[in-house]
Amino acid sequence: MRADAVREPPVSAVGDGESLAVMVFLGFVAVSLLLCGLAAADLDDPEHFYAGGGAAFGPVGGGLAIAGDYISAATLLSTTGAVALDGADGILFACATVLSLFLMMRFLGEPLRRRGVFTLGDFLADRLGDPSVRRALGIASLVVLTPLLLVQLSTAGRIMAAMFGLPDGALTGCTVAGGALMVCYAAFGGMRGVGYVQILKVGVVLTALLLLAGIVLARYGWSPSALFGAAQERSGAGADYASPGLHFGHSVAGRLDLIGFEATLLVGAACLPHITMRLHPVGDARTARRAVGWAVGPVAVVCAGVVVAGLGACALLGRGPVRAADPGGATALLMVTGALDPVAGGARHSMLFAIVACAVFATTLAAVAGITLAAASSLARDFGGRPGHRGRGRSAAGEIRRARLGIVLVGAVAVVVSAALGDRGRLTLLSLSFTVAASVLAPVLLYALFLPGHSATGVRRTVYGTLPLVVLLLAGSPAVSGTPFAVFPDHDIRWFPLQTPGLITIPAGFLLGLTGRVPTRGGTARTSWPRSTAVRARPLDGAGADL
Repeated sequence: MRADAVREPPVSAVGDGESLAVMVFLGFVAVSLLLCGLAAADLDDPEHFYAGGGAAFGPVGGGLAIAGDYISAATLLSTTGAVALDGADGILFACATVLSLFLMMRFLGEPLRRRGVFTLGDFLADRLGDPSVRRALGIASLVVLTPLLLVQLSTAGRIMAAMFGLPDGALTGCTVAGGALMVCYAAFGGMRGVGYVQILKVGVVLTALLLLAGIVLARYGWSPSALFGAAQERSGAGADYASPGLHFGHSVAGRLDLIGFEATLLVGAACLPHITMRLHPVGDARTARRAVGWAVGPVAVVCAGVVVAGLGACALLGRGPVRAADPGGATALLMVTGALDPVAGGARHSMLFAIVACAVFATTLAAVAGITLAAASSLARDFGGRPGHRGRGRSAAGEIRRARLGIVLVGAVAVVVSAALGDRGRLTLLSLSFTVAASVLAPVLLYALFLPGHSATGVRRTVYGTLPLVVLLLAGSPAVSGTPFAVFPDHDIRWFPLQTPGLITIPAGFLLGLTGRVPTRGGTARTSWPRSTAVRARPLDGAGADL
């Protein structure tokens, strides 16, 4: 009997997947736009626009909104590829992603809540009693957010083109369409509208990944060990697949790179501005504590699903085909759907592909909206002069107009740059964002919260001293030239051996921050925070508020 005669029948019929993809895509867009429209009715002052009206979501909705902001295309696509290609290394990356959010929610969730504070520049100016730090924090925030926005927007365009079966020439149009949607979400929905979209996205992503992970595990008798064994066998890497070091290599530089990358992911992911922005409007300490589980739980489930999907991609397809499709393995999540649900006409006709592709698109689109809102908020608040006082309708309305103009400006620039770059330098852009977050924003936040005597001088030295160092080291690293995943793979100008410079830049950022401490006459540090840390907050609009 011929082998193809006993092949299991496909799960879906030709065309069903395309129809489902279109329906789910249009349904997600319609529902999310409706939610943003409903939220827009309350956007009459900065408190509602930037913070969603204070603790509008409560612990459950607030935690899910944070989880939605945290889950990005890198979480789904890059981590799945890392698991498929590198085994234990990819699993470590997934664990670091979950642990980073847990640490951020556990230790920063309560201290970062502050009424009248909407950006990191707001928070540090209020915390240190010195508005001169706004511009420095605004620069650092934009350097972190811009590369993330470009990667997410490019991914959204490619997923849209794949769902509709469009040629490569339509990629620019899809990117523009994704940019237009993100502008609508952020400009009309504000923080509350984007939060609704994030909550909806969490439901879509959890459904898709649980379905995909369940199908993968069912192929191997619901045994994770059997799945891992099959992946290890098809990887061709033998025991290296089950031990750390395959991603960067087992040389000294490779081991240092692995340590640096883990540290960058662990510290940097917790300090991304669009994530910390969600923590400022939390109403009280009890709400912040209850939101931890609702934020970390869904992310942990998503990362577990990503690990199963990555192992399934290696077990079903092999490490070679996954790497051939994309050097970083970014297509592994979508490729495994074709192996699980083979249909005539290609993967895009598969219903499983349609479900997973729509989940990825929802992830990228919602992430783009959140990042755009955070970037525009930084432009309006940190570079737009002193915010208007509460009760002055003209000032409040003008600030919201500036924020919406900033959203349009950020969206337009991001669309143009993303269409020009395409997929070039995707991993380098992600590395830049997370390294700056870990090397600049983490020291600034941790010192301002927990180091007595930290001052605005320390903030400026950290920002203006560490940012050039990150760019310099990254420019001379394998992430920019000389490797298949680099921005310039055909040129080799490497002089710095590590792909991620965090092992050097993170300590440098913390050391530079220490130089800004303000000593007293007795030789001990003088706290620069002008009030009790647990009782009062001084909003930037001039109105006092007790927390």
